[in-house]
Amino acid sequence: MAAPRLRKCQSPREYESVIDDFHTQGYEAINRGQNSVLLRKKTWGSLLGHALLFFLTVWFTMGIGNLVYALVAHFTAEKILVQLEVAMYEPPPANPQQAAAQRPVQY
Repeated sequence: MAAPRLRKCQSPREYESVIDDFHTQGYEAINRGQNSVLLRKKTWGSLLGHALLFFLTVWFTMGIGNLVYALVAHFTAEKILVQLEVAMYEPPPANPQQAAAQRPVQY
């Protein structure tokens, strides 16, 4: 099985947006951490593949071939690792006085 594709994000907003986009495209979260999520394409095989396998092998596999095909297609589906690059993101200061002290003075 191949390694998952990697998608890096620079900000938490982009990170959540990318995850939402992949959910919309038919991916499901397998493993979610604080700064990364592993997504897998939801698939059980194509309809054409199932039909072809059924008509060619049903008389000697009794449908077991379709079950095996569905499981193989599901567990070897495309995977994507979405990562938030933490070093690039600096959270805002918790204290408002610190935030005011860090702002440049405007004249």
